[in-house]
Amino acid sequence: MTKPLDTLWYTHSPVPTGLGIAVESGRLAEAFRPYGTNIQGLRESSDREVREAHFDHHLDNSVRHGGNTPAIWAKASGKNTRVLGLSWSDEVQLILTTPESGIKTTRDLRNRRFGIPKWANVQIDFGRAQALRALENALQLEGLGIADVELVDYPYGGTHSDEPIQHVFGAQITLKNRRRNNELIGLLRGDIDAVFAKGAHGVQLAEEFGLHVVIDTGSHPDPMIRSNIGTPRTLTVDQHMLDEHFDAAALIVETVLRAEQWAWSHADETRRFLARELNTSEYFVAAAYGEDAHRRLVTRLEERSLLALQDLTHFLHRHHFIDHAFNVRDWVDSRPLESVLDKTRLAI
Repeated sequence: MTKPLDTLWYTHSPVPTGLGIAVESGRLAEAFRPYGTNIQGLRESSDREVREAHFDHHLDNSVRHGGNTPAIWAKASGKNTRVLGLSWSDEVQLILTTPESGIKTTRDLRNRRFGIPKWANVQIDFGRAQALRALENALQLEGLGIADVELVDYPYGGTHSDEPIQHVFGAQITLKNRRRNNELIGLLRGDIDAVFAKGAHGVQLAEEFGLHVVIDTGSHPDPMIRSNIGTPRTLTVDQHMLDEHFDAAALIVETVLRAEQWAWSHADETRRFLARELNTSEYFVAAAYGEDAHRRLVTRLEERSLLALQDLTHFLHRHHFIDHAFNVRDWVDSRPLESVLDKTRLAI
């Protein structure tokens, strides 16, 4: 390595990512061990300011692989970061209602009440953004828009809020290690008509509470309709790392790609890892991400992903989550990925 890197900070969202596998399998630590680099997890820090870097990417020499909305927000807010790769793992994105609501199709959502989270004391309300994105994508398929639905805000205190289990008409919401779902409570009480849920826990909610799936935008054939916070996911580092420790950035990319390549031929082990990562069962992992979830772990810079990332940037600007949009191609630094693919067979 051209210039020693004392400490590498890493963070990954609790969703399928190559970095997550690289971290949990020990591959990331092993890759940097010969250089004496200390590997530190942002979200394991006792310092809240350090943990917040998971969202705002303010620490030098850090890598993040996860939802694109915090990454876009950090870039739009002036953080000097670069995208090294984009991964695309389709997941279910469900608009849910109760069987008693009378809502059968997306068109039936017109003039109905849609519960949407609204977080206080957070840098970027990505929960609200992903719900609004899925709703907008679903409505546009029927020639409708957000204005055709009544949005009902459900407030939360902040990202570190630890709220109690709720009981609704005898049904206990007991999804382990998950926040209280205020919108679900409102839906079950009949205060609203529909909500959004995604991924393995979305499937679990629908099954446990007997909810009707109005639409799954995550299964639509158009990738722009499927695009949301997790499609694509961003692999980002700070500019300082690229300027001062380029070899370290390239080694991160190589380690992520090798972890993904391992996953392609280890379906069962990968599914078990994802179940632990998501704190759910292998059944719900397969239901949410497909039986071929291990094959969907691919980090590259595909045109589809770049187009979707640009569209999401415009979406976040249009709905005032960020102050201005920007050209995502200017945000990308393809050199580390290109250098890795040039020297390995990982492109195959």
